[in-house]
Amino acid sequence: MPVNISRKLPAFEALERENVFVMSADRASMQDIRPLEIAILNLMPNKIDAETQLLRLIANSPLQSNMVLLRTESYDSKNTPAEHLCSFYHTLDEVRAAGAKFDGLIITGAPVEKLDFKDVAYWDELGDVFEWARHNVYSTMYICWAAQAGVFHRFGIDKRILPRKLSGVFSHRVLDKTNPLTRGFDDGFFAPHSRYTESDGDAMRREPALRVLAESDEAGVYLACTADLRHVYVFGHGEYDADTLHNEYVRDLAKGLDVEPPSHYYAGGRVGEIPPMTWRAHESLLVGNWLNYCVYQATPFDIRSIV
Repeated sequence: MPVNISRKLPAFEALERENVFVMSADRASMQDIRPLEIAILNLMPNKIDAETQLLRLIANSPLQSNMVLLRTESYDSKNTPAEHLCSFYHTLDEVRAAGAKFDGLIITGAPVEKLDFKDVAYWDELGDVFEWARHNVYSTMYICWAAQAGVFHRFGIDKRILPRKLSGVFSHRVLDKTNPLTRGFDDGFFAPHSRYTESDGDAMRREPALRVLAESDEAGVYLACTADLRHVYVFGHGEYDADTLHNEYVRDLAKGLDVEPPSHYYAGGRVGEIPPMTWRAHESLLVGNWLNYCVYQATPFDIRSIV
């Protein structure tokens, strides 16, 4: 949340120069407060785990949020009970028929990255979501495969298949500490990745409308956004729990896949020993920054006026 101080205080000008978010008393007095309207389009196979991980991060913010869970209509999840989906999830057609608009939208990853985008069963529906969100959502956060799909849909930046699955916890460096999304970040931070493909980082850096904010020598681009902060692309899985990479590794072995243990992950390098978390603080800060600067401080009070 912003620090509310007088414009006459010497610290105001100094902090403003440093791009620290300060708010004058006159601006604060004009603010109207209402709960944020946030939607999550959950494309993960185990939707209950994914929704819990994301809601934990959102709940860490002091901002009050109303949540709506979305699912695809053109593809039925095989790993989540139908009763759960019927009880708690809505389709795009349902929210569109209700005339709903949202301050923020999160689109999760999905285990379909080896497929060409247009071969994904719900690609047309996802494209419909992207276009609907342009005029009905103020800021969208795309995670992992959704980030790859987002930069492909919006900028034509394709992905490439990696020689082996990229899985592990990797070190990243912040490239722009003045961007609202990275405010408060350390110079370096850790984050999990779990994917077979990567988006073209050089193409992202060449795109005038994109800002690459954090990357890893081993894992590539982690965080990028559009200049207006209405599209935020996270190419890793900072929402993962401590044991998620292990569970995925065990699952892949059970399927007979040729995969290596997650890199820089297991405690003491002992496969199977779940490590302490080293990424939760920065991911909480990232989600909090997105909710505060990209959503709360920017979205119109009258949500119906989002265009």
